[in-house]
Amino acid sequence: MTAMADPGIRIRRDADLTSLNTFGVRVRAPWLVEAERADALPAAFAAAPLRGATPLVLGSGSNMLFVEAPTMPVLRLTGTDVRILAGEGDTALLYADAGVQWHALVMRSLELGLDGLENLALIPGTVGAAPIQNIGAYGVEVGQRIEAVHAFEPATGRMLRLSAADCAFAYRDSLFKQAPDRFVVTGVEFRLRRGGMPVLGYAGIAEELAARGIVSPRARDVAEAVIAIRRRKLPDPAVIGNAGSFFKNPIVPAAQADALLALHPDMPVFRAAEGQRKLSAAWLIDRLGFKGARDGDAGIAASHALVLVNHGDATGRQLLDFACRVAGAVRAAFGVALEPEPRLVGATWPTEA
Repeated sequence: MTAMADPGIRIRRDADLTSLNTFGVRVRAPWLVEAERADALPAAFAAAPLRGATPLVLGSGSNMLFVEAPTMPVLRLTGTDVRILAGEGDTALLYADAGVQWHALVMRSLELGLDGLENLALIPGTVGAAPIQNIGAYGVEVGQRIEAVHAFEPATGRMLRLSAADCAFAYRDSLFKQAPDRFVVTGVEFRLRRGGMPVLGYAGIAEELAARGIVSPRARDVAEAVIAIRRRKLPDPAVIGNAGSFFKNPIVPAAQADALLALHPDMPVFRAAEGQRKLSAAWLIDRLGFKGARDGDAGIAASHALVLVNHGDATGRQLLDFACRVAGAVRAAFGVALEPEPRLVGATWPTEA
């Protein structure tokens, strides 16, 4: 590893990324540039190997499938600063660097007496990745808690502070996902509350709390319930390679959902935007018998039908091919298109899948 003149930058050539993607795909990058501080980015982009390049920005690789090895330099932000910027009555503004591990931030916020992120406990990845994907779980999306996103724009050299409205958050989507090479997310501000009513309406949380004998749950109780549920349902990437939920829950017209419901009365259907319904991708996949299925080392987790897994030495191409096979079967059986949540490196999702 070499260092630039700025001590906040480290550069590695021919870098092994196997431990930097939770699928555990064996892949190398021509260059890996690690930046500890956001203010070091202008100098880093002005020098080799980033000068004139469009790097692949990588957090912990928990929302990425390397179908092919990257041909561009890879950039990681490693800063771990977490601090309260301001407190206003019942709320506070909490800032975190992009390199902070997401679950660590959730637990730190609870230690600080700040509620609002507890439903998002144990989601893998970093703070910087959270707004890109607009991560969500158990009735909460992170965009609902974000005040602003700090970002570097390589094309202009500007450091920006984008409001939540500027970020165009939608279901598993954002401005950053729509324009993946325009910004480098460097930090996030969260508007969190001190006390208040936790979000309990999503299936499973109330039952878990009741099983624990908790009648008046606090935010930490909700976090512990979510952690327990996720550990039961989702395989640990440290044990078997995966990126959590691989498929998005599809959004379809209400008329299509009604027609499917007439044929499959037990199919879960949820309200979405006006005139639309959200279907359970897990139910569709499970109904076709794919939960626990595998082809070589590529497969679907036995514990959850949304989770694509690497049982050992599957390549990114083998994992993608298996995912396409699953999606193709769902389309053929139900007329519903599935889309992946993770970013695909070196491939695009086929429209016929």
